[in-house]
Amino acid sequence: MKAVIITSCPSGIANTIIAAGMLEKAAAALKWKATIECQNTVKAVQKASASDIESADLIIAVGPVSDMARFNGKKVYQASLDECYSSSTQLIENAASNAKVYAHKDIAPATDTDKVASAKIRIVGITACPTGVAHTFMAAEAIEEEAKAQGMWVKIETRGSVGAKNQLTDEEIAQADLVFIGADIEVDMARFDGKRVYRTSTSAALKKTKQELANAFDQAAVYKHGRTKSDSANKNERTGAYKHLMTGVSHMLPLVVAGGLCIALSFVFGIEAFKEQGTLAAALMEIGGASAFALMVPVLAGFIAFSIADRPGLAPGLIGGMLASSTGAGFLGGIVAGFLAGYTAKFIADKLELPDSMAALKPILIIPLVASLITGLVMIFVVGGPVAGIMNSLTEFLNSMGSTNAVLLGVILGAMMCFDLGGPVNKAAYTFGVGLLASQTYTPMAAVMAAGMVPAMGMGLATWLARSRFSAQEREAGKASFVLGMCFISEGAIPFAARDPMRVIPACMAGGALTGALSMLVGAKLMAPHGGIFVLFIPNAITPVLLYLGAIAAGTVVTGVLYAVLKRSEEPQAVAQQA
Repeated sequence: MKAVIITSCPSGIANTIIAAGMLEKAAAALKWKATIECQNTVKAVQKASASDIESADLIIAVGPVSDMARFNGKKVYQASLDECYSSSTQLIENAASNAKVYAHKDIAPATDTDKVASAKIRIVGITACPTGVAHTFMAAEAIEEEAKAQGMWVKIETRGSVGAKNQLTDEEIAQADLVFIGADIEVDMARFDGKRVYRTSTSAALKKTKQELANAFDQAAVYKHGRTKSDSANKNERTGAYKHLMTGVSHMLPLVVAGGLCIALSFVFGIEAFKEQGTLAAALMEIGGASAFALMVPVLAGFIAFSIADRPGLAPGLIGGMLASSTGAGFLGGIVAGFLAGYTAKFIADKLELPDSMAALKPILIIPLVASLITGLVMIFVVGGPVAGIMNSLTEFLNSMGSTNAVLLGVILGAMMCFDLGGPVNKAAYTFGVGLLASQTYTPMAAVMAAGMVPAMGMGLATWLARSRFSAQEREAGKASFVLGMCFISEGAIPFAARDPMRVIPACMAGGALTGALSMLVGAKLMAPHGGIFVLFIPNAITPVLLYLGAIAAGTVVTGVLYAVLKRSEEPQAVAQQA
């Protein structure tokens, strides 16, 4: 038997790669000749060629596979990732018996069934979280599954760290009955003008999907682009400081990651090698420290202001952020500048009425000029000095902490990272660590990333330590969770926390607090704010490496053992059926 096997998952990271490996082994064991296409965001996708598809006896599509039109007319078996995890061999055998000739919906002639489908409620939406990694894709998957379970047509665009995926077309938006926005950052809303829109957070969309979908139909309001929030936003729209701050952080992060890694690479040649002008080490430090890190605060402030006032707020926000950097006010000053610029620009936009002949000058001349002047003068004469003093005091305190204070701060940061697994508390601790990188304070960031790896790795360890207490599906989820944890994606523990929060969250917080404390105790320093265990392959990106790994391992063991002990066993019959 010759087959083409395609695997896919919303994030394109762990589940699709694991499923591809399992199915490849199962096909080899059954002596099938299989072409594997793993749709992922980690490496270049080796797509099945037209000749592979033409010569295949069977197509097996596992997960939310894209580009299904190319299989039109072939025998296709579509399966879920859960079916693969339960038994990859059984999945292939089922495919051989139950595959049906596939007729793509855009190619097949219209039938009565198609007419009924076209009458379904149609939902389009967007998901976006500050880091654009886990919550973005997991929320999209949850919304799609719940909407489809209720018999609706649904398509969710994900705006993650790799850009926009599954993009909505103008036609799909025009035909939609509802626009569902699950976002913690500002997204472009212009294309939804005149549509019924509902906004919530990615966390709520992921954890309370059914409730949020019901709320969407009850509370959605017609969106009018360019009007004030009160004119067009439903009462549950997620506005306020958190969304605006996270919009700034999400745009700042790529600069911090790139800059931190360039600085770390410069240390490969020696801790002080960058001081010798004209060397590669000096060039790397110029790129990372003098350029990328110099842009951190202006970009943070600029996009906070952009989130509040749209494009008119961007220029005054960037200018205010640059002034925060030049006055020594750091990331705290950048936050102040961003909010000041954004609300100033928004106030002018809302209150200033001009004749139609001059209206075009308001967004491109009047608002940027006046808001920039107000923001700049306030930053120079009012805010800059005091906030710079606060930043200097904070930096001096952190750099001179005794072991007791360091351990206490590590405990607090570690517990915060594990409390809501990517939610507001987690992001607050993360933003604190990232912000201090600009002032060359690296220990809090090390504690934050180490603790953030613990929940997902701990859940994976628990499923291995107490296999009998977990179903087969949970054990497979544990494997994926462990891999996600290694990548510093704490959201890998969410499936466990959603099912058993009263045991999972305390176990995660205990392990995270221990890891944070140990990281601070040994004085671990981290140059880059993301990448998980893989950052350790870059010399001097983190020091000391072995003690840092020990801190992560200790927290993971505590979380894994605690949850393995606290976990209630599955019903024996259910476990036997799923094993």
